[in-house]
Amino acid sequence: MDYDPLIQSAAESSRLEKALLHAVIKVESNYNALAVSPKGATGLMQLMPDTATRFGVADSTNPQENIQAGSRYLRYLLDLFNNDLNLALAAYNAGEGAVMKYGNTIPPYPETQDYVTKVTNLYRQYLLANL
Repeated sequence: MDYDPLIQSAAESSRLEKALLHAVIKVESNYNALAVSPKGATGLMQLMPDTATRFGVADSTNPQENIQAGSRYLRYLLDLFNNDLNLALAAYNAGEGAVMKYGNTIPPYPETQDYVTKVTNLYRQYLLANL
């Protein structure tokens, strides 16, 4: 399925770059709407159950709901961390509490550090490709 129209809509409503949402989705689920992580995150943007509830998601495997909620959550994190993309991505991966615990820095978790690098590198590539 082509998720681009849903991603475009979510990007516009959340004031985010479409390329950023594509990068997050690629790293989180590789565009698998039915993806479930070992920790219980589900859907394209791998929403944890509490986050899905917080952002009004009834079905995390529904691409439209998942992308809309994931993009609103990412916008919330960017606002929370003064538009610092690295911190917002770290919080998306490890939780906002983890970023705050480490004094608003990327937590020293290899998975989170790798995640931030992967997403930002893909984001740059997608911007250059005008995705």
